Amino acid sequence: MTDVLSDIGLVGLAVMGQNLALNIADHGYRITVYNRTTAKMEAFVAAHTDTPGGLVGQPTVEGFVRSLKRPRKIVILVQAGTATDAVINELVPFLEAEDIVIDGGNAHWLDTMRREKDFKAKGLCFIGSGVSGGEEGARFGPSLMPSGDPKAWASLEPIWKAIASKVDPVTGREITGAKPGQPVTGGVPCTTYIGTTGAGHYVKMVHNGIEYGDMQMICEAYHLLKDLLGLSPDDMSGIFREWNKGVLDSFLIEVTAEVLAQKDPVTGNPLVDMILDVAGQKGTGKWTSMNALDMGVPGPTVAEAVFARCMSAAKDERVHASTILKGPSARFSGDKATLIKAIQDALYCSKICSYAQGFQLMREAQKAYDWTLNFGEIAQIWRGGCIIRAAFLQKITEAYATDPKLANLLLDPYFNSTIQAAQANWRKVVALAAEFGIPTPTFSSALAYFDGYRLARLPQNLLQGQRDYFGAHTYERIDTPRGQFFHLDWPNPGRPQLSV
Repeated sequence: MTDVLSDIGLVGLAVMGQNLALNIADHGYRITVYNRTTAKMEAFVAAHTDTPGGLVGQPTVEGFVRSLKRPRKIVILVQAGTATDAVINELVPFLEAEDIVIDGGNAHWLDTMRREKDFKAKGLCFIGSGVSGGEEGARFGPSLMPSGDPKAWASLEPIWKAIASKVDPVTGREITGAKPGQPVTGGVPCTTYIGTTGAGHYVKMVHNGIEYGDMQMICEAYHLLKDLLGLSPDDMSGIFREWNKGVLDSFLIEVTAEVLAQKDPVTGNPLVDMILDVAGQKGTGKWTSMNALDMGVPGPTVAEAVFARCMSAAKDERVHASTILKGPSARFSGDKATLIKAIQDALYCSKICSYAQGFQLMREAQKAYDWTLNFGEIAQIWRGGCIIRAAFLQKITEAYATDPKLANLLLDPYFNSTIQAAQANWRKVVALAAEFGIPTPTFSSALAYFDGYRLARLPQNLLQGQRDYFGAHTYERIDTPRGQFFHLDWPNPGRPQLSV
């Protein structure tokens, strides 16, 4: 065992683990790495002998733990679930009081809560930290969402702030180094203490749910441009590049332009046309939708994005159905430039509503789990490093800076005025999509969310009457205080109502 102790350790040398380890070493921290397959660890260390902080490997779990400074800080980057528990079970026998384990995987927040409780009982510390940004983010600056014991966070904070992406405090734009891997000086780190007991992984889950919505909305814009206007991938790539210069400026819009411009190396055709229309998913969008249902919070846009992936997976059924089920045969004949602008507006308005739903969900979660979430800081750390990074997040940061208790993003003056100016185009696009048979589940659900939220009276008065009729579920009245319930003897509706 080396006499020089490392500042931090990392378990799991898949691509994310390797890249995060190099990021840490690039920022001057000595790091010990361990992998179940020793040969993989040795090859990785041998390939990176010149990092500023130093990168070393250990072939045994005990040697790995003993190579770290106290309190030990150990990052786990393995598959969420049983694999994470297996690594924890290997580490714990060698840990000592106040040592810290940091789970950087896509863990379910309830698993993180359980692990935090178990660690606390052993006198150890556990931090659940969402890590967003994919392989590139892990290597050059991710968005990091840690939660757990505040004292443990204080020990980890200097490293996490050093390796996180940095953004300009005024513009919110990501700052990059002079060359890849070169540490960025200045800027606001895209990490902050989220809270206790699983809050970090919960916020990461909501981030991923919003990401599902963003990606599906972009796909719907692509579908409209392609099938309504008959544009080529090259034409659409140019449109997305233009959109990326305005309010839609984001990593995902930038990626979309690149994907649409890519040629297939085999056929020379646009690659997007050669990719099978079946989308995969890892479950975090589903978790977000299920939690929204559990909490009674309207989250239709993320749910529709998840269902859209499920619909795409039924490829064989859809191919068969396409030979039987017929939709509209008309073709759009309006002005192309006008419709392109309308689609841009529909995409932006839908995006606003999707984020409003995500932040509304987090607002209710903090009540359920006794967290105190700073929504402005959450938006701030999403401005760089993560998959949903976008100029738009600066507006959310500013909204919560103006009103930390803002009930819904739609009530912020900027977002309100934006939707007021663009909603006619949004409605036009949703109506055209229905008229021409193009599915727009997230555009449509976001518009329904907006219309539902803005109405003082919805038709659920009738629904509650139905429930009382067949199940005696009671109802409230508009002319009595909230919380007072009534039941009508429906077979004899002339009888007096009963207060219950």
